[in-house]
Amino acid sequence: MNTNTVFTKNAYSLPFWRRPIALLALMVFGMHMGFATWMALLNNFVHERANFDGSDLGWLQSVREIPGFFAVAVIVVLWVMREQILAIVSLIMLGFAVAVTAWFPTFGGLLITTFISSLGFHYYETVKQSLELQWIPKDKAPQTLGWLLAVGSAGSLIAYGGVAILWKYFEWDYNKLYLISGSITILIALFCYFAYPSFKGPTIQNSTLILRKRYWLFYALQFMAGARRQIFIVFAAFMMVERFGFQVHEVTVLFLINYIANMLFGPIIGRIVQTFGERNALIFEYFGLIIIFAAYGGVYAFGWSVVLAAVLYVLDHLFFGLSIAQKTYFQKIADPADIASTAAVAFTINHIGAVVLPALLGYVWLYSPAFVFIVASGIAAISLVLSFCIPKKPSANNETIFSKLRA
Repeated sequence: MNTNTVFTKNAYSLPFWRRPIALLALMVFGMHMGFATWMALLNNFVHERANFDGSDLGWLQSVREIPGFFAVAVIVVLWVMREQILAIVSLIMLGFAVAVTAWFPTFGGLLITTFISSLGFHYYETVKQSLELQWIPKDKAPQTLGWLLAVGSAGSLIAYGGVAILWKYFEWDYNKLYLISGSITILIALFCYFAYPSFKGPTIQNSTLILRKRYWLFYALQFMAGARRQIFIVFAAFMMVERFGFQVHEVTVLFLINYIANMLFGPIIGRIVQTFGERNALIFEYFGLIIIFAAYGGVYAFGWSVVLAAVLYVLDHLFFGLSIAQKTYFQKIADPADIASTAAVAFTINHIGAVVLPALLGYVWLYSPAFVFIVASGIAAISLVLSFCIPKKPSANNETIFSKLRA
């Protein structure tokens, strides 16, 4: 890494490709390349090679979320390592674990490789969220985060497209696909290390564990989002394989369509948050997700069309893109020095439900898959209620609609 330290306010003098936003975009792209390949192949790989059922998959996903639950430990790591370096190291861990996944097609082996990849993924995501909120100005945050969402979708799009083509027409196996994708993620991380200077934000970050009462709504939204999202990640794609018999290339094409939509609508989502505000954006998201999850339950219970199931899958990801409003909401109410610490705390809170629910609902899945999605719809309804507590113009002294009562 270039040992020169560049303050973000002075980074505009650098060529565009060496600015902080370009580094964020490149890391997002690299992460999605590796993680998307892992996700695209996972359901078929565990079903065909490891003979997983819904319960096994639930346990695997619960183990995958353990590092997210302990994301608060990032605060300790940052005592000896800067956030930018930790993000790069985390990408290398993710890439390595993805590269060797096919070498261990057993329940125990998959638990180990999944845990390592998850450690890289979750620590990267924790630090990335912190760097985004430190490096991107508040007035540009919604649109910039929307563009980064599109960049990540482009990385996933390339990964899914590559998997679909190489599997269908060139007959590449799981090992080749995992190995190449993980290696690309590692190479991108190494380029980020050697090609960019050390960026420094405008505010020195607190290096201790911070829990503030005035951030309670942000914490609550994070908790519900993690629980709801994990149900979808674990069981929606698995349903396509178990209920409708999707093959690898068919699952991958579904993901491909999904990320084309996200790539196209990412910047639009940013403008929606910028124009209508965090409160309205989240209300719209959660209302839509209630309907989507209820419909998913109907698909399984009543055998509705596979086309409807695929449409619901794409719509869920589009609605989930609106969750960038949670980030910009926190950026507006937070003390700038709290961002790194609170990002770690919030990521841990986000994963409390994510660790418990997949394993628990994996057993429920064996008896009533439709009920799993009804639970998700209920969680979205609670999130909807919480979103009404966000003021129209959140700020450090106006965190919730109850702030005036406190004053």
